[in-house]
Amino acid sequence: MEKLFSKIDELKDEIVKSTQEICRIRSVEGEAKEWKPFGEGVDEALNYALELSKRLGFKTVNLDGYVGYAEYGVGEDYVAVLGHLDVVPEGDGWKYPPYGAEIHDGKIYARGTMDDKGPIIAALYGLYAIKELGLKLDRRVRIIFGTNEETGSKDIEYYNRFEKPPVLGFTPDAEFPLIFGEKGLTVFDIVKDFNREPKNIKIEYVKGGQRVNMVPDYCEAKLVGDVEYIKSIIFKHMEETEDKIEFEVDAKGIVIKVYGVSAHGSTPQLGENAIMKMMSLLGKLNLDDSDVKDFISFLNKYVGFETDGRSFGVYLEDEPSGKLSFNLGTIDLNEKGVRVGLNLRYPVTYRLEDMMNPFNERIKEYGIRVENFEHQAPLYFSKEHELIKKLMKVYEDYVGQRCEPIAIGGGTYAKEMANTVAFGPLFPGCEDVVHQANEYISIDDLIACAKIYANAIYELAR
Repeated sequence: MEKLFSKIDELKDEIVKSTQEICRIRSVEGEAKEWKPFGEGVDEALNYALELSKRLGFKTVNLDGYVGYAEYGVGEDYVAVLGHLDVVPEGDGWKYPPYGAEIHDGKIYARGTMDDKGPIIAALYGLYAIKELGLKLDRRVRIIFGTNEETGSKDIEYYNRFEKPPVLGFTPDAEFPLIFGEKGLTVFDIVKDFNREPKNIKIEYVKGGQRVNMVPDYCEAKLVGDVEYIKSIIFKHMEETEDKIEFEVDAKGIVIKVYGVSAHGSTPQLGENAIMKMMSLLGKLNLDDSDVKDFISFLNKYVGFETDGRSFGVYLEDEPSGKLSFNLGTIDLNEKGVRVGLNLRYPVTYRLEDMMNPFNERIKEYGIRVENFEHQAPLYFSKEHELIKKLMKVYEDYVGQRCEPIAIGGGTYAKEMANTVAFGPLFPGCEDVVHQANEYISIDDLIACAKIYANAIYELAR
């Protein structure tokens, strides 16, 4: 591999330049147009990737703006590297322009540098190095440029309608050493209509959470009734819990604001759920006998601050992927009813019904129903699978030590494409800046990825 690695070192400036250029394109999903299903910016990024691939001497295909690929080699079967060019919105708090792709202290700063433009450019140049050295491959290789990973993966759904899947592949969109399991993922609402209203203290609304796959860091409620009594409960609750709570009193009632700590829905134990903090507080109020009171009691009894579903009766755990994760992400409660958004992720060796059968048993006696149910089955490869063994050897040879593949609660393109796993680009111990302000990739890591991906492509394709 010395020749391959040396070639990539020669290409370092080109790799950095191409990464900068594509990261200067704001490829956030926009309004759909003809042949541009995900908007102008995403289409511009796809065209850039395909034009670059042409300049590097690859055959290119654009599948109606949904997805494109660069292809090299011959053979009936192909291996694939599948990355995405769309990005999440930049948000606030950047110290450098989010689409400037400026280099500071050996790092390229821009939205998409790590997720996922930098890594897929690294893979493209890894294949280019193989081509330039004339290394013999027995299978075709495709570098696939996805365009909708952040908002639904409709791009890969379209690809799979027209193209057969790779025999082996990886997506450079997670972490090293390798992801051999991804938990089953569900997103859904639980809904209850209210009939019996409280007479003493009324809750006009409770609103909290931004997205169901995030631990909510804020929840707000407006109450009407005995304001002095409500304030006394708030003060007592704050003394007992040290929760951060603010309130405002006006002629129409009292608005309560509760703060938590956000975290990803796959790791709810790392956050502090503001909605459940609010439920804990509201549960201490005298709401008379009402549907609202019953629902708040239900959440406090069966959800509380647990993040593994134990009290709810859906706790599951296995050796490869650990515990089920239970995240209550959003709430919209008013006098007519309530809708709560849940994100549950179950271990890789279990089935959906292992979780949902006891879940449905729990809610049916309370008149609660499930709506808007979405599901992704678990992804799980044996550690002895050819793909796992080859990619692990590539990584271990590069870092010079034995490693173990890992399972995660998140979901990647690997769930959308057969015979595919997530492989890098985040190295162990490195800062995870994905979806955050000041996203960056270090140039050293970018070149290391190109070398690892080049060797991985070579090993999978011969």
